[in-house]
Amino acid sequence: MNIEEFKEMCLSFPHATEDVKWGKDLCFLVGGKMFAAAGLNEPAGKFSFKCTPEKFAELVERPGIIPAPYVARYHWIAIDEPNALRDEEIEDLISRSYLLVFENLPLAERRRLGKP
Repeated sequence: MNIEEFKEMCLSFPHATEDVKWGKDLCFLVGGKMFAAAGLNEPAGKFSFKCTPEKFAELVERPGIIPAPYVARYHWIAIDEPNALRDEEIEDLISRSYLLVFENLPLAERRRLGKP
C-alpha cells in the first residue's frame, strides 16, 4: 500500500481529518485525536497506528513490525517493512484503530460527531 492509498483509506472514515505534525508526519485524526500516521520522508509502506494491548503484543512479534517510537506505551505499532502486512490486514487494523480512538473520545465529542 502506498501513501496515497493509505491517505485515501484513512480519510474515508467519518469525521477523519489530516494534519502534518512535527514537519514530517502525515497524521490522521478523529475528534482531534490521532489514529494513524505516515512519515512523509519515509519509504512507501511505513505506517503507524494504535491497536489493543493484545494485538500490539501479537503484531510486534512479526518480522517488519516494531513498537512505534515515542508512542509504543500507548500500544502504537510501526510497520517497518512494506510487506509486513497485506493491504487487507492494514485496512482492518486501521479501521480498528479509528474505532479505538473514537470510542475513547469524551462523550460530548462523540455525540457531536455522531456514530462512526
